[in-house]
Amino acid sequence: MDATTRRGAEAARAANGPGVHDFGLLIKAATRLEQRIETALRRECGIGHSMFEVLIRLCRQPGEEVSQRELADDLTLTSSGITRLVDRMEEAGLVVRVPAPGDRRSVLVEPTDHGQTVFLQAAAVHAQVVDRYFVNPLSRADYTRLTSSLGQIHEALREG
Repeated sequence: MDATTRRGAEAARAANGPGVHDFGLLIKAATRLEQRIETALRRECGIGHSMFEVLIRLCRQPGEEVSQRELADDLTLTSSGITRLVDRMEEAGLVVRVPAPGDRRSVLVEPTDHGQTVFLQAAAVHAQVVDRYFVNPLSRADYTRLTSSLGQIHEALREG
């Protein structure tokens, strides 16, 4: 066996390894679920998943002051990315920007009444899609093990 054939065989073993395969399944499942959620939210509520994520963050603690910078960090967006997203949401009447008390450089983002109404509708749509494709295909015990394992992975990534 020549070097090229050996390297090809090694590459094939690496590409078909269990870690590559299993992680690929996770990414494919997450991507397809994200696509299903995105499609349903756009069709039923007129918003995308990113807007839904902003509304989740803003509605989680009523009355909490959330800066645009905090939103960017929470959603892992750049400052220009969150600015464009909040611009679109403001144009749609979902959020308003208000000056931060005591900090002229900071801007707070708050949901509007319309934004809260859209969020409640979107939360119901999101729950239906998640139940159908993430919860229902598994037994209760398997679902509990999966979410526990995902929590452990999340913690390991935060620590590492």
